[in-house]
Parts: sequence; structure tokens; C-alpha cells
Amino acid sequence: MKLDIRLPDPPAGLRRGPLRAGAFRGALHDPRTVVAVGRLLGLAFLICFLTGLFSHLLQHQPHWLALPSRPVWGYRVTQGLHVAVGIAAVPLLLVKLWVVYPRLFAWPPARSVGHALERLSIAVLMMAAIFELVTGLLNVVQWYPWPFPFVPAHYWIGWVAGGAVTLHVAVKLPLIVAHWRRPRGTPAAVEGPTRRGLFTVLGAGVGVVTLATVGQTVTPLGRVSVLAPRRADIGPQGLPVNRTAAAAGVLTAVRDPAWRLEVLGPRPFALTRAELSAMPQHEATLPITCVEGWSASAHWSGVRIRDLMARAGAPPGARLRVFSHERFSPYSVMDMPDEWARDSLTLLALMLDGAPLAEDHGYPARIIAPNRPGVLQTKWVTRMEVLG
Repeated sequence: MKLDIRLPDPPAGLRRGPLRAGAFRGALHDPRTVVAVGRLLGLAFLICFLTGLFSHLLQHQPHWLALPSRPVWGYRVTQGLHVAVGIAAVPLLLVKLWVVYPRLFAWPPARSVGHALERLSIAVLMMAAIFELVTGLLNVVQWYPWPFPFVPAHYWIGWVAGGAVTLHVAVKLPLIVAHWRRPRGTPAAVEGPTRRGLFTVLGAGVGVVTLATVGQTVTPLGRVSVLAPRRADIGPQGLPVNRTAAAAGVLTAVRDPAWRLEVLGPRPFALTRAELSAMPQHEATLPITCVEGWSASAHWSGVRIRDLMARAGAPPGARLRVFSHERFSPYSVMDMPDEWARDSLTLLALMLDGAPLAEDHGYPARIIAPNRPGVLQTKWVTRMEVLG
């Protein structure tokens, strides 16, 4: 017996919209355009994934993984690239969704179990990509209108997006290979001015959003990056801050004339700020780089961390745990691996550009180290512990 199974007609709204006769049949919605836009977006997502992974590993370094403290500008470049490419990916994603728009409403929605799984993976990819770009943009301006913590959510959804992209590329590989390049011998006119126009507009859009925001990392462009949330020369002592001493609730503690730095180890000791200033002082020009993408270089001076650890009797390869006066922050306690603790440029900074630290920059003392995220450059230091 032969079964006659007929699928229902598409909803009326779709028949009037994307499924109407002749809808979206132009060259801008053909496979060649889809592949051309997709490879640009795929490259952007790959860069964001790798630089985001590096940032996460620096902030949550496993004990078995050794990461370098040099070059001093390493994190400045990678995180600046992460944010700049992420912002540039917004117009790329919008154009990619518009180019594939007809396929999103294909009827029937699923022709088989395999086809249903493929469309489900595309839905996961779209939602993960939109989530990453939207939350990343809001993090740049430090606005968090959601109930979940940004960092772990952004990190794990990044893995979901990466897996979905990998699966999508694997499924569509024959199509990608077939349309990666224009067939040889095809006249340029076949490509049509409309496709060239699309990529001209897309390139202009990417260029405008990049130029308008990248100045928070590429400081010479600061004055023309009108949409950049930060400028490297605006803030106390000409350096931006994310969190002021008042917002951190540390003003009373840092203004206490009885302030002492405690250093715990085999030979524990405590020092006043005057005693720290009497120790051999060292200088370093290092950038502050935050996960939001902004960075700025400054000239710091203070006591080398390795000198303080040596005085405390730290054994070779020891790590350091640093405590801030700020209590209600996930970064009020910071662990410093020995790669940074023994680096000659890692300082307990007392001075910034030749003047005592401003309270908003961590007075009476703060950490400054090369190739390190800003959240780990602990301000308002009160205690350090040597960990063998």
C-alpha cells in the first residue's frame, strides 16, 4: 500500500513574504555571495575565538600551563584585536543573515531527520553568534542588563559558537569548495555590479565602525574614533580607570596613615609606604589593557615584586597571591604565577609618570606587570602571600 503524505502549505505570512514567487532571487542571494561573505565572517570569528581563549587563559591560568610574560604589549595587541574584530563582525553578520535570508524560510522546514539536524545546528550557530556579538558590545561600554555573569557566559557560548561554526563548515564544505572562487574564464560582468557594490558597502561599513572605535587601543587614532568608549589620555593622571576608589569602597582604607603592606612567607614582614619608597626603586613603561579593549601606556616606578619575595624567603618557582582592599570584586584576590613574579618589569608600583599614584589608580600601591590583563593589575594592595 502506498502512502500519500502531503505537507501543509506554508503559513500565509511566509507566502506573502520570503516564500512569495520570485522573492530574493537576485545575485546577492546566490551561493557564491553566501560563501564570499561567509569566509570573511568565519575568519573574524576564528580571530575572536583564539584571542578570547588567550585572554581567558591569562585570567584563569591552569597550574600546568606556562604562559609568557613577554612581549610586554602581547595582551594589548590580542585583546585590542579581539574587540576590534568583534565590532567589525557586526556588519559582517548582518550582511550574512541578509544574504541567506531566503534559506532561513525554506519550505518544508525539514525534509528529513538529517536536514532537520542541519537546520537545528544553523539555529544554534545564529543564536550563539548574535549572543556573542551583542554581549561583547555591551561589555565594551560596561552595561550588563542580564542576570548572569558576563565572563563565563561569553566564554562558554564562544565554545558553542566555535563548535557550531565547525559543524556548519563541515556540512557545507562541498558548497564552499564549489563557490570559493569565481570559475575560470567567467567574464567579470557575470559577477555583476550589484555584488561588487555589496562588498564595497560592506567594506565601507566595516572600515567606518573600526575607525570609529579602534582608537581606544590604537592611541594615535583616539581623536577620530568618535564612538570609542575610552580615550587613552582621559582620566586621573592622564590614564583611564574602570573602577574608582570611591566605587570600590576603599577610600577609608587607603587614606589610613597606619597603612602597611604585609608580605607573608617563610620570613614575613610589613612595610609602610615610606619604607617601600626607601627600597631600591625600578622603572618600567607598561600598558594597562582591559578586557573591554582599551589600553594606554604609562611610566611606572616602584619596588620589584621579586625583591619583596626574596626578602620574604620565597623558594624558587614560588607563586604570589595578592590581596586588595576592595572586598566585593571577583578580582580582589589575584594569583601571580612565577613567570610574572620573577620578571624584572613586574612592580609593586608607587608612582605613575613621576607622581604618587592617584587613589583611583591604586594608591598607596598597586601591581603592574607586562603582558597582563588589567583586571589582574591589582589596585589598593594590602597583603601579599608567597605560595611555594
